[in-house]
Amino acid sequence: MQYHENILGTIGDTPLVKLNKITEEVPGLVLAKIESFNPGNSIKDRMALKMVEDAETAGKLKKGGTIVEGTSGNTGMGLALAARVKGYQLICVTTDKQSKEKIDVLKAVGAKVVICPTNVDPDDPKSYYSTAKRISNEIPNAWYADQYNNFSNKAAHYEKTGPEIWKQTSGKINHFIVGVGTGGTISGVAKFLKEKNKKIKIWGIDTFGSVFKKYHETGIFDENEIYPYITEGIGEDILPKNVNFDIIDGFEKVTDKDAAVYTRKMAREEGIFAGNSCGAAVRGVIQLKKHFKKDDVVVVLLHDSGSRYVGKIYNDEWMKKMNFL
Repeated sequence: MQYHENILGTIGDTPLVKLNKITEEVPGLVLAKIESFNPGNSIKDRMALKMVEDAETAGKLKKGGTIVEGTSGNTGMGLALAARVKGYQLICVTTDKQSKEKIDVLKAVGAKVVICPTNVDPDDPKSYYSTAKRISNEIPNAWYADQYNNFSNKAAHYEKTGPEIWKQTSGKINHFIVGVGTGGTISGVAKFLKEKNKKIKIWGIDTFGSVFKKYHETGIFDENEIYPYITEGIGEDILPKNVNFDIIDGFEKVTDKDAAVYTRKMAREEGIFAGNSCGAAVRGVIQLKKHFKKDDVVVVLLHDSGSRYVGKIYNDEWMKKMNFL
């Protein structure tokens, strides 16, 4: 008989799928690493489990404890799966810009959800960063996961995601493209791939309103770059410790409108029902096409499922309200 001991055993080993129509103007073979095949429907399942297991090993997370995390939704779902199987409580702190579906899903798997305002400084007591830290300090036997600065995040992708991509492409990958938020995925995968072949180019997809691109190019943290944006899951107004700028070859910014439009195009042209940041990543591939050759193998990572965005990106009225249609 073939079965897993619990749902956590199904994390990883996600497929590579060739993109056809949506990237027909892009030189080379464009392959999508589709992370919605994970049980929590996003790449965050990988690092959530790794953070929990490492915290258990280090004695930071004890029996009957409470996990506290600031999340845009997907990490919370990954932590919820681990919490349910391992017997922990979970408190997710998120922002009011996140889709209703993300919040409802977290509640469905037993997480308590605390919602904070989006448009406040990271150090503001009302921010979701500050609120998560405060709650973890107030509750006995609580552990703050801190995905932005917890190095178990990028370790998960160095140990599993990177090797999967290398194996699936038979080592022929030339470019890796992924949206950047906490920095764990891009930094972990990049470290593994560049150890295998230092010529592989690593591209981070950023959004307007985020500090990553300018900081990477100038070393300047420019607060004037920071303003509210709509795309979920990528970009930051802080510099997470998990982002290793030294092994990233470049950043490309994608507009909120293009991210939303290409998310929908991917569903209609490729049959891939993916999330908001996935549309940004695919649009980023197209914007970066001048860097690719006809024989190149280009891997773009699609972070999550479209099921989290039915009320927004896949809703015509919301798209019209945003002037995206």
